[in-house]
Amino acid sequence: MLVTRAFVAAVLSVLVSAVDTADTKGIAFVDTATNKRLQIIGVDYQPGGQASFDPSTGKDVLSDSSVCLRDAVIMQQLGVNTIRVYNVNPQTNHDACMSIFNAAGIYVIVDVNSPFMSLNRADPASSYNSAYLTYIFGQVENFKGYPNTLAFFAGNEVINDIPTAGSNPPYIRAIQRDLRQYIAKQSTRHIPVGYSAADVREVLTDTWNYLTCAINGDANDITRGELFGLNSYSWCGAAATFQSAGYNTLVSDFQSTSVPVFFSEYGCNLPAGVPRVFNEVQALYGPNMTDFNGGLVYEYSQETSNYGLVTINSDGSVQLLKDFDNLQGQYNKIDKNLVTTLPSTNPAPVKCDASLITQQGFNTSWVLPTAPAGTDALIANGISKPQQGKLVDVTSTSVTQKVLSSSGTAITGLALNKQTGSNLPSGATTSSNTSQSGGSSSSSGKKGAASSAYGISGGVIGAAMAAAGLFALL
Repeated sequence: MLVTRAFVAAVLSVLVSAVDTADTKGIAFVDTATNKRLQIIGVDYQPGGQASFDPSTGKDVLSDSSVCLRDAVIMQQLGVNTIRVYNVNPQTNHDACMSIFNAAGIYVIVDVNSPFMSLNRADPASSYNSAYLTYIFGQVENFKGYPNTLAFFAGNEVINDIPTAGSNPPYIRAIQRDLRQYIAKQSTRHIPVGYSAADVREVLTDTWNYLTCAINGDANDITRGELFGLNSYSWCGAAATFQSAGYNTLVSDFQSTSVPVFFSEYGCNLPAGVPRVFNEVQALYGPNMTDFNGGLVYEYSQETSNYGLVTINSDGSVQLLKDFDNLQGQYNKIDKNLVTTLPSTNPAPVKCDASLITQQGFNTSWVLPTAPAGTDALIANGISKPQQGKLVDVTSTSVTQKVLSSSGTAITGLALNKQTGSNLPSGATTSSNTSQSGGSSSSSGKKGAASSAYGISGGVIGAAMAAAGLFALL
């Protein structure tokens, strides 16, 4: 029997693939296979905070498959379709974890920086060098092969006041340029690049305009950011409203956006000591904010800043918090038809001009730093000895760690529901049940932990393959 490698690849894709690749289309994210809108229903994922990142051992939040399976199943129950990871090692093998999240129908947004390798906002020129670019290009190499890699953030909260808005904007835009050029040359598919901004209203719209406008009016300007995230903590408490939280102002401010805008962090934890009710979810995914693309709740695990949805104990067990229950209840009310419908308008990018900048002291020059010596060769040839990720089959699907409801009752039977398409809220009420599996698919109270001083084979098909001797071809 004649068997080609193409046939083997096709069979393997059936084994391991769950989500379609996604990309930007105008002001929205879209599923490239179905052309349906992908609204981000997400959670920021960094259990252990910066301590979870250990470059000496390669440990990071996507290096332990047992932990990833536990958390992917819990988030699948919650209704999440996207996570954001802040600190990952470009030399670590992430195949198992990324494949688990892929099977769960969950996309991943990757911050390319780390606490040890990022743009120094106090002196950006000192950190913009070949070693830095090699590091962030390594992130592209590591994650470009996973279909559930949604986007890369070139920086996080580098600009947070007027002083940091002077020298940093051209460097952030230069990093966007360098990443986009590397992806265009070294990746077989397009993966968008953008920036995650602090919701400091003094500099917010200037940052967005500076990073996403088109130099000389060229819509294909490769230095433009392709998406824009903002870390928003203005909706605080059950009494907050669309107007009192300033969401109406945000809608007005970003109404002319030419790229997807979304909340890269949200979820104010004030008043202190009270579980968050997350009633902003109905506004964010409702008819008044269809030009926004959802958001990521800060954050999955309870850390010192007290924003967690779950508590992770030292023995690996997890207890859901009341915040989890409340968020799940709000997610279950989302109109699935609305969040998968493409917006009706897609404004063209505006031409870069000093008139876009409103605050004195914010940089008004789009003359960008020249890339460090050797960058052209890195882009043309790729970095040396990269760790390149790929999907692998997910054979273990049952959660082995103890998981408790918010009331302390053991939740049994938790298992991964391998999906076709991105995950969506399923109507589950995890804390109210004792046996669970799977999710649903479709074919300023401000945190302080994420940003540092620096901003920036089984089954029938497997058996058939084994019988045919196909594995010998791999």
